[in-house]
Amino acid sequence: MNSVSPSSAQYVGGGEGPDCRPAPFGHVADGNRNEGELDEVDRLKTKFMSAWNNVKYGWSVKSKTSFNKTSPLYLLGHSYLFNHEDEVERFSLAFVSRLWLTYRKDFAPLDGGGLTSDCGWGCMLRSGQMLLAQGLLLHLLPTDWRWPASPALTDVDFELFRPRSPSKSLGGVVSIPSLSSFPSHWGSGSPSSPSSPSPSSSTPPKLPRRPPGDPRHEALHRQLLSWFGDRPSAPFGLHQLVALGSSAGRRAGDWYGPSVVAHIIRKAVSTTTEVQNLAVYVAQDCTVYKEDVVRACESDSSWKSVIILVPVRLGGETLNPTYIQCVKNILKLECCIGIIGGKPKHSLFFIGFQDEQLLYLDPHYCQAVVDVTQSTSSLESFHCTSPRKMSVSRMDPSCTIGFYARSKKDFESLCSAVEAALSSSKEKYPIFTFVDRGSQDFGLDEPHDAPPPHILPPNRMARSKTQGSSDDFVLL
Repeated sequence: MNSVSPSSAQYVGGGEGPDCRPAPFGHVADGNRNEGELDEVDRLKTKFMSAWNNVKYGWSVKSKTSFNKTSPLYLLGHSYLFNHEDEVERFSLAFVSRLWLTYRKDFAPLDGGGLTSDCGWGCMLRSGQMLLAQGLLLHLLPTDWRWPASPALTDVDFELFRPRSPSKSLGGVVSIPSLSSFPSHWGSGSPSSPSSPSPSSSTPPKLPRRPPGDPRHEALHRQLLSWFGDRPSAPFGLHQLVALGSSAGRRAGDWYGPSVVAHIIRKAVSTTTEVQNLAVYVAQDCTVYKEDVVRACESDSSWKSVIILVPVRLGGETLNPTYIQCVKNILKLECCIGIIGGKPKHSLFFIGFQDEQLLYLDPHYCQAVVDVTQSTSSLESFHCTSPRKMSVSRMDPSCTIGFYARSKKDFESLCSAVEAALSSSKEKYPIFTFVDRGSQDFGLDEPHDAPPPHILPPNRMARSKTQGSSDDFVLL
């Protein structure tokens, strides 16, 4: 069992997460050339790999996701039990209303290489966008907002599973009443993409009657999506995030880890004037310093809402099983806005769970760029209708957990609720901690842009010698 404490393992080795790998195509390794300079061969490599990734991620394997009708499913703090049609509809609305941000192609060239697609390298940035988007949905829209134009779920089935031990493999279907008690469209559909029904379908699923949405909310919905547009002027678009990542040594075509993305999000929010009354705080060394949060949120006599991002590492090479219950408890909280991480070499955005499987949104689907600033442009490609699950044991240990608090009272409630969720772990070291004082009281500098590599706190040095990890720990 891996028992590396989250705060120490955050700085293990040179890699940082599911997407941290050597620089890919298009980067110059010849020391005789200026860094970042691309010759004709490099440009051809870039174009070829970009075209290949566009094809690779431009289609998806059609497969159904099965949900247990007898176990509750938790989605960002809300529970659903699929024993009635109304519950399925409630879950459908909640899931499809989440913003789904994926690979895109044919956008304006990115600085530092001229890439016009992020296929094959930008999945962690897309996951980070979805995390921020969820926080902004809570910040700008009512907590019960749902997209009234949400399509029906596709590629889902509801089955009755035999009770089992978490340690046993998944399966054990004892019957498949499937959707016999639900309308036929809840389990049907063969979409050509994860987000929309096939255009060749002769009879599209019949949606339940829903009340029309508030025009003001729909305008905010479109405006929020425009902030994530793939154009240089969008405050949270790929162009801006790549530009902000340069201070952490990243550039277009590199892979990004969840910790680096957390700091990029903080910078993006702090530099834009589009979003008002919102601060982003990134925890240091798996510690949330409450005084630092208060300092970031207090403005004269008012209080800014806050998104709290906590980069952690839940084990050594693989997920430490003792942290699984903590992860599930965190996803039960209404203040949680999701977890960016994934499985090894594959970034995902986790938003819930059922039994021993995590529910996620997958950015690995390449779509053409959409200019949502145009009122006539469709928003369907920004909403996923095909829920996906994976075993929690396959989760990569490197991740960033997000929370949102609207008011100071909400922040205090958040601290209490999260601390209770963290206490469920049997591991000696919790995933992260809250400290009443500020970071400067402990001799730390102001919040840094990214964690320095190879740092192991003094009280963790003894434990590192017994981990058997291939990574070296260096005490500074």
